[in-house]
Amino acid sequence: MPQHRRFALPLAALIAGTALASQASAAEELNVYSARHYDSDAALYAAFTEETGIEVNILEGDSDQLIQRLTLEGEAGPADVLITVDAGRLWRGEQEDVFQSIESDVLNERLPAHMRHPEGKWFGFSQRVRAIFIDPTEVDAEAISRYEDLADPAFAGEVCIRSSNNIYNQSLLASMIAHHGEEDAEAWAEGVVENFARDPEGGDTDQIRGVASGQCNIAVANHYYYVRLANSDNEADREVAEKVQIVFPNQDDRGAHINVGGAGVVKGAPNEENAVRFLEFLASDEAQALFASGNYEFPAVESVEIDGVIASWGDFKKDDLNVSVLGENNPEAVRIFDRAGWR
Repeated sequence: MPQHRRFALPLAALIAGTALASQASAAEELNVYSARHYDSDAALYAAFTEETGIEVNILEGDSDQLIQRLTLEGEAGPADVLITVDAGRLWRGEQEDVFQSIESDVLNERLPAHMRHPEGKWFGFSQRVRAIFIDPTEVDAEAISRYEDLADPAFAGEVCIRSSNNIYNQSLLASMIAHHGEEDAEAWAEGVVENFARDPEGGDTDQIRGVASGQCNIAVANHYYYVRLANSDNEADREVAEKVQIVFPNQDDRGAHINVGGAGVVKGAPNEENAVRFLEFLASDEAQALFASGNYEFPAVESVEIDGVIASWGDFKKDDLNVSVLGENNPEAVRIFDRAGWR
């Protein structure tokens, strides 16, 4: 299997400008800055190289580091593609003017309209559902079938959820703003705060564990954290998954909230043609299947077959709000969280 060159991004590299800066642009190279840290993504790069002969150089860091680096390097930098997760982070890159708009018939045909930036600045290649998890012995799934129900006073002291500085929660609230307006979204956030079982702490997996351990009866987390537990080699992890039930909210109206893993072509990309070709490859059946099998994400291309736990859930309704709106509403979501006392 073809190998790709991979570099970690220490904070000092933001100033030093090393690592990929020495990688001169070449006709058969592609320089990718990636905030995705899944081992399965290596299979994506290898498959692209196998198909095209283009060698992929990877610089890894967190989203904010990579975006900061891109702004420091400017259009003379070596980056061709930025990959990250969550529309809120893609929006941050957009605000820093790191993306260029591209036109691609392949991407327009393969990807649903709500998974594409309206101006072609970035594209969503995998779907993540922000789901509700319950203890089915304590909570009736019909009683909490919508995100709005998380604020129902009937569930006072029962909800585990991450802090407001988590981008996944910011995007969920951004979607509430889009669907209900700022005033109702703020009332919802205040209601959820009133229903906290504990002060927000930990990551998504910790919220699911909270339900399994009895600390709370209801939790909110991205779906793939649950699948990781269900598929774990650790028996204790599998037992956690067995104790909770997943609920896909709002099936009778807009559908479950969707976020994305996405990418865009960087302004001044020295290998622009290769970059576009790479994005088009990410929309292929092969790459879409790798997203699903590697990190248990849903493909952006709905026709791609999936298997395992996520296939067992069958079809369910997903919100088709254009994910770019999640970024546009992010600043107001953060302000609402602050006013609501959601720390």
